[in-house]
Amino acid sequence: MKRIATTYFVLALGFALGAARAERWQMQYFYDEARTSLALNDLAFPTPQRGVAVGYLAGKERVRGTAVVTSDGGAHWTLVPLPDPGLSVFFLNDTTGWVVTPKGILQTDEGGRSWRKLPRSPKNVLRVWFLDAEHGFAVGIRKAAWETLDGGKKWTRLAVAEQVKSTPEYTVFNTVTFCGPMGMITGASRPPRRDDEEELPDWMVPEAALKRNAWPGLTISLETKDRGKTWQPSTVSIFGRITRVQLSANGLGLGLVEHERAFPYPSEVFAFGWKTGSNSRVYREKERAVTDVALAPEGAAYLAAIEVPGKLVRPPFPSRLHILRSGDLKQWSEMAVDYRASAQRAILAAPDNRNLWVATDTGMILKLVP
Repeated sequence: MKRIATTYFVLALGFALGAARAERWQMQYFYDEARTSLALNDLAFPTPQRGVAVGYLAGKERVRGTAVVTSDGGAHWTLVPLPDPGLSVFFLNDTTGWVVTPKGILQTDEGGRSWRKLPRSPKNVLRVWFLDAEHGFAVGIRKAAWETLDGGKKWTRLAVAEQVKSTPEYTVFNTVTFCGPMGMITGASRPPRRDDEEELPDWMVPEAALKRNAWPGLTISLETKDRGKTWQPSTVSIFGRITRVQLSANGLGLGLVEHERAFPYPSEVFAFGWKTGSNSRVYREKERAVTDVALAPEGAAYLAAIEVPGKLVRPPFPSRLHILRSGDLKQWSEMAVDYRASAQRAILAAPDNRNLWVATDTGMILKLVP
């Protein structure tokens, strides 16, 4: 009987491992038109069924803002026009959401099927986050940090941003995220250097680009533990820029630092305990440029990355998409991804532990399937 039980255990383990290996990121949507191309800048899945990606359609003569919407878990997708290109998207629930564009903030109460512009949107916004339908925050360029208490009818500047000693012209807040009462806004201040005025991009003069060494800049963090009633600012000098922050209810956070100039690694991922104050680097590879991080609720951590050929930190063309997963933030495994998937940037969305999505700036949306 013991031998039979052992045999069944081995078989069960083999089936489980086989199932894990069979998981793959499968193409769910691909915009493939001859005269236009679709770039997706952000993705949100408030529920496993409702998803919205935002970006723009680029043609020979003009650029048009667009959203790509599904209400049946990716079985069908619909293009919904936006008045301007979508920079980022945030959803409070399956019906109420906001899109940030270069000319203002749009809102929907229909799950992304139609949009209206908020009449008094603050300027220079890159991202928003709403705690409820009335209370929200907006951050962006020129030291922009705003709060609304009436659903966007009126916006007031966060006084804590003015406490940071930095020049507004060179200061950008590019992330805002909350988990319960805990919230974080991160950004950076980087005055230009003389070699920023090079006329040619790095990929056209790779030898010169490799000599343009990275330099540390001022990284800014604004933190609240009471849903934005009070904020605590802090600054530190680091290489690279914090471009993504994810918080989970168990006290874990992930932060993505991306590097733009000659640097040994194109990106680094850090884990931090927002309850304990711990902090450690958990991932960096020379041939992988991470563009987004995700923490599935009570589950694994995921990284979206592109392949980096050669020594340039960022390739000037779409390259192969890679997605990595870890259950302990120590060992990372590469997952099977549709061979057609390529990008310069990719964005993850994880509404729950069983439904995970990724969108690319090449007009693709993929889902993790068994």
